[in-house]
Amino acid sequence: MTNAPYSVIENKWITLKDGTRLAARIWMPDSADLTPVPAVLEFLPYRKRDGTSPRDESTYPVFASAGIAGVRVDIRGSGESDGVIDGEYTPLELENACEIIAWIAEQAWCNGAVGMMGISWGGFNCLQVAALQPPALKAVISIASTVDRYNDDIHYKNGCQLAVQLSWAGTMLAYQSRAPDPELVGDRWRDMWMERLQNEPFFMEEWLEHQTRDDFWKHASICEDFDAVKIPSMVMAGWADGYRNTPIRAIEGMPDRAKALIGPWVHKYPHFAWPKPRADFHGEAIRWWDKWLRNTDNGAQTLPQMRAYILDAVKPAPRRDHDAGFWIAKQTWQAPARTHFGVADARLVAQDDTTAASKGKSTDVFVKSPLDTGTASGEYFTLKPDAEMAIDQRSDDAGSLCFDSKPLEHNLDLLGRAEITLALACDADWANLCARLVDVHPDGTAARISFGVLNLAHRDPDANYNDPKPMPSGEKVSVTLVFDACGYRLREGHKLRLALSTAYWPMILPDPFNAGLTIDTASIDLSLPLLGNHEIIDMPEPENTDPLPTYIEHQPATTRREVRHNLTQNKTEYCISEDTGRFEHPDTGLSTRQIRDETWAISLDDPTSMRGHAVWTCDMERDGWFTRTVCTATLTCTKTDWRIAASVIAVEGDSEVYEKTWNRTIPRNFM
Repeated sequence: MTNAPYSVIENKWITLKDGTRLAARIWMPDSADLTPVPAVLEFLPYRKRDGTSPRDESTYPVFASAGIAGVRVDIRGSGESDGVIDGEYTPLELENACEIIAWIAEQAWCNGAVGMMGISWGGFNCLQVAALQPPALKAVISIASTVDRYNDDIHYKNGCQLAVQLSWAGTMLAYQSRAPDPELVGDRWRDMWMERLQNEPFFMEEWLEHQTRDDFWKHASICEDFDAVKIPSMVMAGWADGYRNTPIRAIEGMPDRAKALIGPWVHKYPHFAWPKPRADFHGEAIRWWDKWLRNTDNGAQTLPQMRAYILDAVKPAPRRDHDAGFWIAKQTWQAPARTHFGVADARLVAQDDTTAASKGKSTDVFVKSPLDTGTASGEYFTLKPDAEMAIDQRSDDAGSLCFDSKPLEHNLDLLGRAEITLALACDADWANLCARLVDVHPDGTAARISFGVLNLAHRDPDANYNDPKPMPSGEKVSVTLVFDACGYRLREGHKLRLALSTAYWPMILPDPFNAGLTIDTASIDLSLPLLGNHEIIDMPEPENTDPLPTYIEHQPATTRREVRHNLTQNKTEYCISEDTGRFEHPDTGLSTRQIRDETWAISLDDPTSMRGHAVWTCDMERDGWFTRTVCTATLTCTKTDWRIAASVIAVEGDSEVYEKTWNRTIPRNFM
């Protein structure tokens, strides 16, 4: 970019106290030559040179043009940084982040005030670092993150194991196995690469060693002590993403310090996310940084506590470019008023706000869902607005116990987390329960509003998911399941459906018994959070409708998702194929391509037949230089154990230069 009011430092080494050099890319305002400027740090393992460069190049030039330095640093063992990564959000990672913040604040070009931001990993660790209270850190913006690493990340959910745990373990193995760029690190690139390949962990081993919410997961879960976060925190999320609960939990836990913004989006920054409408993330962020990093009197502190996009009777589609709805604001967030539904005569029946669900004659119904119920669920966290999002729910409804309301006489507007309490019995030690709220359109189309899952061994809320216990055989117990947050308008004439199932595959992995549940339908109390008093607002959309930079395309991207039913073998496969295509950065000449092939399979008469298998192929090349890594990750099970296997094969030029394998058997712990 010519005549830009900033310069870019492609690679700056930041040396930590242990001698490790971390690689940073810095966008420096020209004004810093005369007057020190604030800075914003993003600290990730996703490779600044190639992995995150498009989104970095969409944001940090805008910050720098506004007089805010952007500092994008690769975590140790990632990209061009020295060393080997040691896990997710480890004490070492967070300690390194605090060192970097102090380094930034000490630079002559910095005014001593540092912000931290990020999406996903970077959204997690900016809140986690804030809880450590490094003096120079003055504010954070956290997007698509969590405050509870056990219940609201990609590992476990209310005691259920998420399939995406294997997917993400394979992804991280692929990310961490890639070589640094010789153009930045010189001849030592190969030694750095070999060090990574020889010493990198397969994260799944550690994650499966902690199947309950023990101290491993409590570490860096800021919900353990919200008061530790003392600084202003903007927390953003999208309804189409798996991290939709965090903004509400943040403003409930930090009401005087947090602001929430929730849109219709997948797992992307709001200024280029789908479905539209988008939000002007750059404008939001610069206002936030100007207030808290340079004390500009711009009213950022008076923003409503909650701003949310309320989805309006959306329909599933092969691609959802735009979701109907409207923006609302609540200046102060309070626990929502609730309306209740019960079940009577096999129908979902509305109750008034103060009356619990119908206590009519007890009616026991047995439900044992087909083990492949759940293939309409989409991905846990979504990157594209296609079949990664939940599709028409009628196929999953067919395997579920469903209760429909009569057509609504008035619109029903929701914002918050629904809950269901019900009495049930199980003849096995434990089982999984899934509950879905579904909008049934007049034409029969079924759109998922929200869902929740619960491993019944974790039915005791006082145990905090760290002390699972077997179900009392054949004895009814009362359980409460909390749904994920939603913002949704059910329109007049539509029906509300409650769908209950004992499977939600492959989103969650099956229990080993497949015993089914006996549910007392008269006990069902469905509690829905009402939108309540609010203000309709306009949310500015970004002026630039295509903010990501254009790279040189050598091979186009492709994507495919399929569900295969083998009727002869009574087997279902859920297949994912993603190819990023091969693209070359026009300034660095570096071309990259990643291919993900993932298959989940299950025989419908055997929950222990479950198998997940992911393969990542990652290519990097420049004239005269080529590397490839092929990483595999596999999860199978028996009634008593989880079995994991993984491998990495590294290729330089035409020759295989390294291979490593992992194999572990880890006992199931009530899962």
